[in-house]
Amino acid sequence: MIALLLRDLRLATRAGGGFGLGLAFFLIVTVLVPFGVGPEGGTLARIAPGILWVGALLASLLSLDRIFALDHEDGSLDLLATAPIPLESVVAVKALAHWLTTGLPLTLAAPMLAVLLNLPGPGFFWLTVSLALGTPALSYIGAFGAALTVGLKRGGLLMSLLVLPLYIPTLIYGADCARRGAAALAAGTPLLMLVAITLGAVAILPFAAAAAIRVNLR
Repeated sequence: MIALLLRDLRLATRAGGGFGLGLAFFLIVTVLVPFGVGPEGGTLARIAPGILWVGALLASLLSLDRIFALDHEDGSLDLLATAPIPLESVVAVKALAHWLTTGLPLTLAAPMLAVLLNLPGPGFFWLTVSLALGTPALSYIGAFGAALTVGLKRGGLLMSLLVLPLYIPTLIYGADCARRGAAALAAGTPLLMLVAITLGAVAILPFAAAAAIRVNLR
C-alpha cells in the first residue's frame, strides 16, 4: 500500500500530473474576488471564509478525474482490482494521495491567501483547522464520484455534477466554522459536524467506490 501511495504521489507531482493546478486556481479565485466585489475591507472580511472555502472546493475538483482515469487507461486498474489487496484499501490510498497533493497544499496556502481578503486575525487559525479537517472529506467524496464515472468518455463534467451536491454539507460546516472563528464566536458545533462528515466519508465511501469500480470493470 505504501508503494501504491508513493506511486500516486510521483504521478501527481510529475509534469502534467495536476500538482500545482489546484493551487494556481485557488490563487486566481482569491485574487479576482476583490476586483469583483470591491476593495472595501469590511466586505472582504465578511465574505472571506466562504470565498476561501468555495475556492478550495472548486480547486479540489480539478484533479479528481485523475484518481482512477489514468490507471484505467493503461490497464493498471484491472490489475489492482484482481490483486490480493482489497480494492477498498486501494481506493482509500488513492484518495489519501489526492488529499496529500491537493487538499493539504490548499490548506497550507489558505492563510497566506486570506491576507488578500482581509480575514480577521482569529479567523486564520479556524480557517486552517476547518480546511485541514474538511478537505479529506472532499478527496474521499471525489474518489467515489471518480469511481462512478471511470471508463466513461468525457466523464469529468458528469463527475462534477455528481460530486458537487455531496460537497454541500462539508462546505456549509467548513465555511461556518471559519466564519464563527473569525467573528470570535463559538465554532465547536460546526467543527464537530465537519469532523463527523470526514470520518463518515473515510469509513464508508471507499467501500462504495470499490463497488462502483467493480461494476464499471465488468
